[in-house]
Amino acid sequence: MAYVAVKGGQDAIKESNRLLDYDRVKDEQLLEIDVIKSELKDLLYQVMSESSLYDEDLAALAIKQAMGSMEEAVFLLRAHLSTLPRLYYTSVADPRNMHVERRISSSFKDIPGGQFLGKAYDFKQRFLNFDLTNENKEALKALKERFEKRNLKNTDINFTNLPKVVDYLIKEDLFNKRENDDREPDDITKKKIEFPSSRSQRLQSLTRGQTGAVTSLGYAKIRGFGIGSHPNIGELRVGDLSLYVNNNSEDEYYIGSIKVTEVEAFCASGNEDPSNPLGFEIGYGLVFGQNETKAIAMSVLDHSLEYKQEGDITGDDEFILLHIDSVESTGFISHLKLPHYVTFQSKLDGIRKIRKGRDYDK
Repeated sequence: MAYVAVKGGQDAIKESNRLLDYDRVKDEQLLEIDVIKSELKDLLYQVMSESSLYDEDLAALAIKQAMGSMEEAVFLLRAHLSTLPRLYYTSVADPRNMHVERRISSSFKDIPGGQFLGKAYDFKQRFLNFDLTNENKEALKALKERFEKRNLKNTDINFTNLPKVVDYLIKEDLFNKRENDDREPDDITKKKIEFPSSRSQRLQSLTRGQTGAVTSLGYAKIRGFGIGSHPNIGELRVGDLSLYVNNNSEDEYYIGSIKVTEVEAFCASGNEDPSNPLGFEIGYGLVFGQNETKAIAMSVLDHSLEYKQEGDITGDDEFILLHIDSVESTGFISHLKLPHYVTFQSKLDGIRKIRKGRDYDK
């Protein structure tokens, strides 16, 4: 009897997988990998960030295979990542050397090197553009050519090696700087997080955390669910960061660049006690691609976890780090769909016996 049930289950699973494949192709529409990379950049960046794997081609393939499901695409890419050898570690990359495309500060109107709005949805009207319904390649080409004909480049501006806004606070001794922690960073892709966690573990977990979860918990911190705070964005940067590897020698080799979003949030701290002077502390966020909301929320949670306050749930590293992981959280929730016949029958029998013993059932 058990054999028949297992056999039937296997056949049903095969048919379910066939139906899933059919659902993707039944409309006979071909979604090219290059189209995903070109038209769905924000989705691409989210998948790469939550997967801890920066590869646009593989991320686009995962999105296509998952039919746009974020959780499934991240699961696919994380699974692939686990099969790859770790050949090198990159040298420390300094975001000061980022080639900046967008740079803003909500703390100061004028900052050294200037502010660049770049591209952002912040100033777009949120109305559906029905013209996109019938868009064609000719219209795309015309729009592209109109934009490129405009002389938007200013050769007098250096978009690389721009100064940091936080240097202004450091110069005035308003930044409560801590000693550098030069220990070898922990690698959470190779070793499970242990609590209490190190900051390198927390930053890695936050940058690959589920975008919606990181955003929601950052919002919870700001609105005061635990202990509220209102950070100011000292500096937000979007740009290309060059990466180098060192092949066990003094020479470094350039291997390419990745697009990142970096945020430094200023949070007031201290009191009138001379041993703990008033000043500012930093919350830090850095994620793949242009994902500013997540990077800001990450900086909020980083500060909350680094400077813990009693009674603040967003300062509990176990609560935050385990619950923002997209594969862990969605996997555990999804496992509820799998058979739980034995455990449920056990609960059912127990409840029946208790009710019978208490004369609930006559």
